[in-house]
Amino acid sequence: MALKVIGAGLGRTGTNSLKVAFEALLGGPCYHMFELIAHPHAVPTWEHAVRGEEVDWNELFADYVATVDWPGCAFWREIAAANPDAPVLLSTRDSAQTWWRSFEQTIVPAIQGPIISDHPDLRRGQEMVLELITKHFTPGFADRDAAIAAYERHCEEVRREVPAGRLIEWHTGEGWEPLCAALDVPVPSTPFPHENAAGDFEEKVERSVAESERSLGA
Repeated sequence: MALKVIGAGLGRTGTNSLKVAFEALLGGPCYHMFELIAHPHAVPTWEHAVRGEEVDWNELFADYVATVDWPGCAFWREIAAANPDAPVLLSTRDSAQTWWRSFEQTIVPAIQGPIISDHPDLRRGQEMVLELITKHFTPGFADRDAAIAAYERHCEEVRREVPAGRLIEWHTGEGWEPLCAALDVPVPSTPFPHENAAGDFEEKVERSVAESERSLGA
């Protein structure tokens, strides 16, 4: 299946809620960092992307209807070029400072912390994410000013490069309406999902790792 939405928003901009929302709206799975943990066989493909090598994006996302979060948001240009009919979604927080507070509490310690698993595939994935963030976001990701500058630069690049008719901007808290209007689908009667708050992040990662280890036979 072809991608119907390409997420260019960075992690901690409501991306796990968007994952659940798009799966409900579009009737298929949405790629997110947690998908990488669940399916570490894709790590070598992402390693190629991080190194600037050619990647078959349509093959990588053959089973998905949308992408959000890292690692996909780092390659939104390439994924958009491979899916010219799909809109590009820029998800943001109400301010760069709000985003930084969430990023600092969640992703920074996850990247800098101990290896999340003894399984070699999961260790390799964690190492790839560190290289990805360092090369394609900022080597100063743990520094407030450097990270905020990189966040603002990323958002401005998306706004500048994506044609207005193709760009969807969505801020956390806006709910279903902007997404449904852009995708021309009905607004669900159910509340918009609220997933993966900062306080739940570590537990969610640990649960995802444990499930992946069981599937890998670790």
